Amino acid sequence: MTSKTPDIPNLLHKAQSLGVTIATAESCTGGMIAAALTDVPGSSAVLDRGFVTYSNAAKMQMLGVQSSTLDETGAVSEETAGEMAEGARRAAGVTLAVSVTGIAGPGGSEFKPEGRVCFGLSRTGVETLTQTIEFGALGREQVRQSSCDHALSLLWHALLQMERETGS
Repeated sequence: MTSKTPDIPNLLHKAQSLGVTIATAESCTGGMIAAALTDVPGSSAVLDRGFVTYSNAAKMQMLGVQSSTLDETGAVSEETAGEMAEGARRAAGVTLAVSVTGIAGPGGSEFKPEGRVCFGLSRTGVETLTQTIEFGALGREQVRQSSCDHALSLLWHALLQMERETGS
């Protein structure tokens, strides 16, 4: 799956034609995904809300991420990304939610290096998808932009799958 940015007006049109609503749950991207979607006029027909949950407390309070998940796996983990996406979908009452949590840099550690970003995609009635991408030490701006692009790509591929399932 490519992280090339999908055509956002087309993404929004497809979501609207399928009756899909979207929420975002963002940590290291700080709202970039929601901003990219809302750059397009009419996006309010699809995007319900975006959660920027930079701190662990915000992840727990706003999205229902379990403190045990954060204690056991850390904020940058597929487990946390999955709970973030599920929490955003539930809290917003939407069809589809994408989440991002990672180490944009500078810095990182031997165990969680700069450029490691975890994603979650939660869809009503379907098992939550999680994945980790190692973007590498590209610099903060590029890791954040690559993460945003990848999250939009995840939404696009989910919409294509939904379209195939409905035969639309």
